[in-house]
Amino acid sequence: MSTNNGVAPPPQSYIRQIVKTALEEDLGFGDLTSNVLLSPNMSAKAQIVAKEAMVVTGLAVAQEVFHQIDDSLTIKSQQSDGDWVKANTNVLTITGKAQSLLQAERVALNFMQRLSGISTLTRQFCEVVHQHDVKIADTRKTTPGLRGLEKWAVRVGGGYNHRFSLHDGILIKDNHLMVLATNNISLSQACRLAKQQAPHGLRISVEVESLAQVREALKGNADIILLDNMAPSKIRQAVKIAKDKALVEVSGGITLKNIQDYIDTGVDIISIGALTHSAQAMDISMDITTPTPKKKKK
Repeated sequence: MSTNNGVAPPPQSYIRQIVKTALEEDLGFGDLTSNVLLSPNMSAKAQIVAKEAMVVTGLAVAQEVFHQIDDSLTIKSQQSDGDWVKANTNVLTITGKAQSLLQAERVALNFMQRLSGISTLTRQFCEVVHQHDVKIADTRKTTPGLRGLEKWAVRVGGGYNHRFSLHDGILIKDNHLMVLATNNISLSQACRLAKQQAPHGLRISVEVESLAQVREALKGNADIILLDNMAPSKIRQAVKIAKDKALVEVSGGITLKNIQDYIDTGVDIISIGALTHSAQAMDISMDITTPTPKKKKK
């Protein structure tokens, strides 16, 4: 069963560069073990196996790893990025030089384990909210250098991307407000200033911590009010105040155990940094299979 809804991976040029960097880190000085034990003409077949149930993500990246190591390898996918698989499912088969398979193994698995973990966790959150009019979104709390891949994994799992970087959205946070306050600029004034200066049509989000700040944000015509680390009981009040005036987003300390409390408040967006900064890597392995030795004729 696929969950990716046709979500395309990042551009191949981006994947190629990230894989190149990862291989330089792991293989920059060669593979000493394989070089001393295996001759270049030894061949093998490998299976990438999902050892537990998961949303498989990263096949496109793993294939690039194997291709960069050795473009003569034969690669066949049994699954697609975004497929939900049961435990012990073969997802990728690679045949060719044994040295090449072993040199690519760790980097390919690292990408797949990380990205599949993000997609699987995202899907778990999305399954909880699927009957409600609320979106699950990620944050910028990503692994440096891997944001494009990790945010792709969120989309594959059914979630939505918040800002990709600082250039593609206006989010007025507490530290912005602190700096502005020292210059006698209020929260509502900050919202109006952002409206005036931002590109046409761009929505203005502002992070608030109290009901008084909610009212100030509305006074400044904010489009999205982000309630940070606010208790569900107070969130309900904020939603009533902002009804039909602005979208309400919540973040901070939201888990699979308590998310229903936040859904019930009537918010529009739930943003969860844990999707990318705390997703558990999935159990994926590469198993080498070797041909049965031919029996010698008597």
